[in-house]
Formats: sequence, C-alpha cells, structure tokens
Amino acid sequence: MSNGRTKVLIIGGGFGGLFCARSLGGDDVDVTLLDRAACHVFQPLLYQCATGTLSIGQISRSLREELARHRNVTTLLGEAVDLDADARRVTARRPDASTFELDYDVLVVAAGMRQSYFGRDDFAKWAPGMKTLDDALTIRRRLFAAFEIAETLAPGPERDGWLTFAIAGGGPTGVELAGQIREMATRALANEFHSIEPEDARVLLFDGGQCVLDSFAPGLAAKAATILEDLGVEMHMGVHVTDVRREGITVTPKAGGPSEDHAARTVLWTAGVEAVPFARRVADKLGATSDHAGRIAVEADLTVPGHDEIFVIGDLVGRDHLPGVAENAMQGGLHVASCLRRDLKGKPRKPFRYRDLGSAAYISRGHALLQAGPVKLTGVLGWLGWGFIHIAFLTGVQNRVSTVATWLSTIARARRTDRTFMLGSGTSPEQPYTWAACGPVTHPRAVDPA
Repeated sequence: MSNGRTKVLIIGGGFGGLFCARSLGGDDVDVTLLDRAACHVFQPLLYQCATGTLSIGQISRSLREELARHRNVTTLLGEAVDLDADARRVTARRPDASTFELDYDVLVVAAGMRQSYFGRDDFAKWAPGMKTLDDALTIRRRLFAAFEIAETLAPGPERDGWLTFAIAGGGPTGVELAGQIREMATRALANEFHSIEPEDARVLLFDGGQCVLDSFAPGLAAKAATILEDLGVEMHMGVHVTDVRREGITVTPKAGGPSEDHAARTVLWTAGVEAVPFARRVADKLGATSDHAGRIAVEADLTVPGHDEIFVIGDLVGRDHLPGVAENAMQGGLHVASCLRRDLKGKPRKPFRYRDLGSAAYISRGHALLQAGPVKLTGVLGWLGWGFIHIAFLTGVQNRVSTVATWLSTIARARRTDRTFMLGSGTSPEQPYTWAACGPVTHPRAVDPA
C-alpha cells in the first residue's frame, strides 16, 4: 500500500488475531490478516463437533465475513513460512504450494500452537489431536465408524478393540472427550444397534500426573474424577504413553515398572502442544529465546526483544507463565491494538497485564466445572456458567442462536444431530488444495562465511 499508513500484518485468525484485527477496524492503519484456513474456529468446542453435538458451521466463521464491515482490514488465505526481519517481509504459502510475499511495518505473530507428540510424530498416524476442524472431523469419523465396524464383528477380542477408546492427556480437552464419548455411548447410541451394546464401550484416560485437570483447584479436580468414574471412564494416572499403533497403545508407569499394552482401535491425543513451525522460524531468525515448546520470550509489552515492531500474542508468549487459554489470546490481541493506537498518538506503550477470567470444563450433561477467582462451581450451576461463557464468545449471532437451540434439543432428547462422517472415495481425484499435499516447509541452511 502506498498511502503512507502503517501496515499491520497479523499471522493467525484465532482468538488473538481476530480480536486484534477487529479492534483495529476503522483505525488509521491498514491491516492484513493471514490465516491458513481463512476462518475463525472456536477451539473450546471442537470436541462437541467431534462427538456429533455441533456442526463445524456452528463453531467456525469465515474471517472474510466476520471482518467485512472493516474496510481497512484485508483477509488472506495462506500459511506463513518465512520471515525477513530486515526487509520487514513475510513469505506465505498457498494451499497449492506456490508462495507470495507480504510487507509489514508491524508484525503480530498470533499463529498459535499445534499438537505435540514429544518427539514421536509417528504417533499422529494412529492418534489424531484436537486443534483444527480437520482434526474434529477425523475424530468424528473414527468414533462413529468404530461402533459401525464393531456391529459387523462377532463377539470377541477384535470387536472389543473397536469398542475401546484410549485418550492420552487428562487436561480439559481429554476430560471433555472422555466424558462425551461415554455419554454418547450410553445415551445417543444406546438403542440404535442390534449386535453390540454401545454402553459396553470402554474409555481409557491416560495421564502422567496424579490427577485429571491439575490446573484446576484440587477440590474441582477431585470432583471431575468422581464424575468421570461414575460415567464409567477408566483413569490411568502417573503413566507415559510409549507407543501407539494400529491395534492399541502401550503405557509405562513414571515411577518404574513393567509397561502395559491396551488394545484400542481408536486412540486420541490431547497430551501436549508445541509452537507451529513459523513461530520457531521467527525465533530463529530474530535470535529470540524460546522454551522447549517453542514459546518466545517477550518484553513487557509483548514485543520481541530488539524488535519493537514484532509482537507475539496468545499461546506463543513465553512470559510470566501466561496460560495457553482463549482469554490470554483475546486480551493480547486487544493489547496490541491499544499499543498501535498509542503509537499513532505519539504516546508510550503500556505493559501487558493479563486478567484471569477463570477456567471451565464440560464433562457430561449437567456436569461442568467453573472456577473464576474465589468462585468455584460444579454440577448444574457449573454447567450453566460454562454454557454462558462459551456462548458469549462464539462469533456471529446466528452461531450463538443455533448452538443454544442444539444444546436445548440435546438436553431434551439424547440425539446428536451431526453424526455424519466421510470415508472418502477411491474413484474421486485427490483434492488439490490441501496443506498435506504441500509437504513440510524446508529452509536452506545458513552458510558459514568462514
């Protein structure tokens, strides 16, 4: 752009990127929002999409549609892959593997995290994570197809394997998935099969800690464990997952002892996160300090040391033990917008101050946990509080209304209205616009001048 206005480039359309772009709408800056899916996904409800309660349209919205009224905001589809900090330029890749470049005056890195397999990326083939719409639809296919396949098998170990679901990770996502699978099996699917009894489905939850939801208050974590046990979830605490394969999972006690094999044809992974490749590339190019997960050390105003034109927000911030939750990203996006407005007025930037708005986790119908400062709720009150918070932050009035309607329908009846899954077609040509078809990004090694 040649109008002399500050060019702001935001990488990532999650909570941080969206809130930053929306806040800058109408300001005297030109904003470009680059996202690899061109839509905003409400990640806290991905598990409800995966388990058939909500559709992908209810938990996501086109960024172009969401930001259409802000004429100074441009949205683009692409994945950031490289940075030239001296030229203030980002290289982005299209889904067809071609590339293009974007110049900036201010760069906001809000690319988020991806699932981490702790050096065992081969696990991903058999144990999908829960970070994207693609992940949710993959898990939906595996969950519902497992029951369908079991229906075609005679009683015995093979059928039992298809009716066993293993989940690695006892944080909020793992707990929510475990509770929903058991509720799905005992309510929505209970009377629909002839050969199998869906209620007999086993859900195994594995975690390296001593309790689930260890980020919650001890009393709430203990309550969650009790609810899961009542639902029939089998919890295995204090173990590491050491192998995942087609037929099941192997875990090893952290305290030592023999490993255990568990037959399970469906394994889901929620055990850890790490920075996306572009974030690691940014840290490398800028010489910034990052931790083992790729979180980047930043100044008090969320800029990278030595680069006051580059902000890092959301899950990628490696400062003050900021949590990887939506509220942190939202507040970070608003903070960056405030800093840029102060820049335009010639005022000094203020440091970022995170306000903890609490945490919530949904387990099953009528059972959720909510903690916000001294307030700690469980049961129906926690469930209502959880629902209010999630509806408040969903994008789009239509999404809010349809989600509430779906929840009310689910409460009244055991139905799950979005159970359709796709297996693909061997006769259809492969879709050309997929990131998987592009392959990993490779960068040339720096040449030592010596």
